[in-house]
Amino acid sequence: MERMRDLGINPASIAPWFSECRQSSYVLVCVSDEHAAAWAKVLGAPVRRCYIDDALLDKRAAETGCPKSELVAAKLPDRGSTMAGDFGEILVFLYHSAREPGVEFIGPKKWRLKQDRTKPAPYSDVIQFVLPHWPKPSTDDRILCSEVKTKSTAGNSSPINSAIADCEKDRTSRLAKTLVWLKERALYEDLGTTTLAHLERFTKATDYPEAQKQFRAVAVVCASLVGDVLADAPEEEPTDYTVVVISVPQLKQRYEDVYNAVHATVAEPGGAT
Repeated sequence: MERMRDLGINPASIAPWFSECRQSSYVLVCVSDEHAAAWAKVLGAPVRRCYIDDALLDKRAAETGCPKSELVAAKLPDRGSTMAGDFGEILVFLYHSAREPGVEFIGPKKWRLKQDRTKPAPYSDVIQFVLPHWPKPSTDDRILCSEVKTKSTAGNSSPINSAIADCEKDRTSRLAKTLVWLKERALYEDLGTTTLAHLERFTKATDYPEAQKQFRAVAVVCASLVGDVLADAPEEEPTDYTVVVISVPQLKQRYEDVYNAVHATVAEPGGAT
């Protein structure tokens, strides 16, 4: 379906990855060992496409004479907190589509727009649109905005509290700034399936029927740490956003394996690319 065309993933096929369990005040999503272990085989090319699409990669390789492996390496983060954070955001981007596999999601791949590969992309973490009657705007239109915090190793960070705090920034002002920034980038750059018209439907909101806004504060956490992390879960269900905790076994190993697989998608025996 179009919503995942540029990543090469069928949302229905990845829906089993995310086993949801609604708690009293948050949603707990448990990824099994079996599914997480398969990510390196499944997500290499899709994650690469989050940073650079196939057509642009082919074009730049032809124009520069540089091997694709070098072009891709210039886009990917180094191992460490930025890689962990990027992977958490990409996982949530996939989760949004997987939890509603019959709904078409349109979302800019913000990782393509980084000024510095060693730092996170700016503004709100994950933005996706649902426009069921497009190109006709309607009150059925939705915008999903998730603030994502990733915790793959032990430490003092509190991903739930941090995600909730930054989700509040999204709700008060940052989402609007993010949409304006994306529109400005779309004036000069191809954002893939997200078009300038899609963005203007929300940046010029007063010109169209009121759209629904859905906010999520998401913590992507290594399964071995999730028990301690859940101590920070809210006691009561928030009224204007949803708290989601995604538990992934051996999270650090899994995301590093995926990024190794990204590099492997543009490497050939003998060093040719």
